[in-house]
Amino acid sequence: MKTITNLSLNHWKIKQDIEGYLWVYADRADESVNSLSPEMIMEIIPILDWAESYGVPGLGFLSAKTSGFIAGFDIRAFDDFMDDSKLAEALANANHLLNRIETLSFPTACGIDGFCMGGGLELALVCRYRVARNDDKTRLGLPEVKLGLHPGFGGTMRLCRLIGGKDAVPLMLTGKAVRASAARRLGIVDKLVGVHENIQWSMRKMLVRNAPARKATVFQGLSNSTLARKVIAPIMVKETAKKANREHYPAPYAIIDLWRKYGDNWSQMMDQEGLSFAKLMDTATATNLRRVFHLMEALKAQGKDLKLKPRRVHVIGAGVMGGDIAAWCALRGYEVTLQDRAIEYIEPALQRAKKLFGKRLKTSALRQAANARLIPDVAGNGTKRADVVIEAIIEDLGAKQELFSKIEPELRSDTILATNTSALPLEELASSLKRPGQFIGLHFFNPVAALPLVEVIQAQSSDTEIVKRGAAFVNAIGKFPLIANSAPGFVVNRVLSPYLIEALKASTEGFTIEDIDRAAVTFGMPMGPMELADQIGLDVCVHVTKTLGKLDELSLVEAKLNPMINAGKLGKKTGEGNYLWQNGKPVRTKSSGKQSKSEQMELAERLIKPLLTECQSVLNDGVVENADLLDAGVIFGTGFAPFHGGPLHYQASKQGN
Repeated sequence: MKTITNLSLNHWKIKQDIEGYLWVYADRADESVNSLSPEMIMEIIPILDWAESYGVPGLGFLSAKTSGFIAGFDIRAFDDFMDDSKLAEALANANHLLNRIETLSFPTACGIDGFCMGGGLELALVCRYRVARNDDKTRLGLPEVKLGLHPGFGGTMRLCRLIGGKDAVPLMLTGKAVRASAARRLGIVDKLVGVHENIQWSMRKMLVRNAPARKATVFQGLSNSTLARKVIAPIMVKETAKKANREHYPAPYAIIDLWRKYGDNWSQMMDQEGLSFAKLMDTATATNLRRVFHLMEALKAQGKDLKLKPRRVHVIGAGVMGGDIAAWCALRGYEVTLQDRAIEYIEPALQRAKKLFGKRLKTSALRQAANARLIPDVAGNGTKRADVVIEAIIEDLGAKQELFSKIEPELRSDTILATNTSALPLEELASSLKRPGQFIGLHFFNPVAALPLVEVIQAQSSDTEIVKRGAAFVNAIGKFPLIANSAPGFVVNRVLSPYLIEALKASTEGFTIEDIDRAAVTFGMPMGPMELADQIGLDVCVHVTKTLGKLDELSLVEAKLNPMINAGKLGKKTGEGNYLWQNGKPVRTKSSGKQSKSEQMELAERLIKPLLTECQSVLNDGVVENADLLDAGVIFGTGFAPFHGGPLHYQASKQGN
């Protein structure tokens, strides 16, 4: 294999084998992950010039990084394209280049080992062949919709052309990545290679064989016909409307419209894709969703350094929260011991864990391994070996302090001792500890598997290194850490409380719970406050209100919720609260049906206003480091409408108008 040295490249490495085949390795400079930048894209031009001038028999794209192929276009570069002329130029350059690769006189192949997302998949789609590693880490997808966009380098057109719009459009609507095996079944990937096979050798054999490129099957092709699009597209719109409001999220509808209008005219679809992409780039939704992406990266950055990587986790308390925290950690590859008073209290958690593993893990071997990692531990022997100990027992100060006093002598000096308390002050919890520096809060949210945020709470006595390691642990289990100071309600519960209280006030004024929730959803919240209260637990709502010291509101909260609580109706966990719950969903029965859209928005603004005010108070009190982290925490902890860019950002934009 000969390295080509007469080209000046920063982001690609090229080598030529003994028979002349050219191998092009993506290796973006000064980055751990390959993401396409304008400079990286333009560097492909001299590579193609060289390949054509030397008459190579074939060319293969791979990655020089072990993290994957290409993660997509670098979102940090999007801000450079806010000028319409710059965006048009960038799209034209990229599309001209990809069209050139697609029409080369010699065969091309792409080797996918790890992620292949967004612009990376669009590059792969212009290659004649695609070979992918058939393992759990390889994923392919077009996730642009999550940024309020759709593919802009011809991916919308090429994926519909390759596998038919019936399969292609839903992939783009969700933005979800698929495993290599699923991509092979769909026809996106031509060949799978095993874990220990040489992916480059498989690519080379395909280049040597030089067979025609795969085309859509007859059935896939029929789904692109005019008649099929007329039938299928309205169904897609109807299903999309159940999940995303067109006014809030226009990108999914733009994808459907592109395919519906131009799904049998590929050159026209390509042209219209660029125009549609530019239009979406100019929307507030796309701008704010890019902001949310940067906020997510800011959260992750709080826990990047992990000097002592934990391997063992011990969870005390096998209730809903403790059991689900343990299951999640086992799912993410940790050895987990789960402690409670007797095995009968642990067994329900093990059964829930099996369901989680069944949903998330695709092979029986992986599911068996996860189940084996989750170990019932009535005696609590796991505390001695654990790197992280998480307490998740009842919200009672005395009970928690008694537990900590008992287990602290068994902990190693470097073990993280964490509480999952939702509101109790960490200073009081730590008062009985001899080594309070090891103690932090790791506040998960229910349901654990669905909600991405974990508040990492530092008390005044918490060691800074332990806090950082706690945040790194949260990162390692696939959650977003929000470091916050110990304060009543921390962040999420504190800002949610006035929002829920305002909803209760509205319910005393003739608004039905359905009216209230519909107004919040119209604003863009994932669910309304009455449904959210059921999700949290009505008893927890009362407890948090007491903890926050909101005595003026406490009488209202207790008057509205205590009758249900006393009747055993605690919300979703008991099957009834504000709503009756069936099959995990609320049964909606009452609605005035008289609210206009403007009235819904008026009610929504009323509900949201106390939340915005409390967010500013949290920032002023220094509970979190800055406004961006607060916005991130509220978005990922409460589901605050992402297309608004965060509560403080939303408030500032309103004041700016």
